[in-house]
Amino acid sequence: MLSRLHCESESFKMDLILDINSWLYPMELGDKFRLVLATTLREDGYPDGGEWNATEQEGGSRADSFEYVMSGMVYRIEGDEASNEPSSRLSAYVSFGGLLMRLQGDANNLHGFEIDQHMYLLMKKLAF
Repeated sequence: MLSRLHCESESFKMDLILDINSWLYPMELGDKFRLVLATTLREDGYPDGGEWNATEQEGGSRADSFEYVMSGMVYRIEGDEASNEPSSRLSAYVSFGGLLMRLQGDANNLHGFEIDQHMYLLMKKLAF
C-alpha cells in the first residue's frame, strides 16, 4: 500500500513529498521522523557502488540505526528561475523504484545533488 507524505522540516526550511510503502512502514498524521539522504551506507563514507551487501561489510552500516531504508536515483533537479537571489530554491527529485520523492528548499542545502546520482533514504520515527 502506498502513502504520499507531505512534510516540512523543522530545522532546515525544507519541504518534502515522499511516497512510502505504508504496509511496511505505517505513518500517522503528526508523526515526526528523522530522514537522512546518503550516497553510501558504509560507515566510513566510502562509495558502495549502489550495490550494498551487508555480509561483505565489517563494522555495520548506516542503515543499522534506521527503521526504513530505500535505494534510488536522482532523476531531476529544478531551480527557481523566477528568483534572481543567490539563495534561490531548488527541487531535487528521486525515484526509489517508482516511489517518488521531491525535496525542495534553499539551494545551499541541496548543492550535492546530481542527475543520475545513486541515493539512499533512511528514516526513523522520533519519540516525543
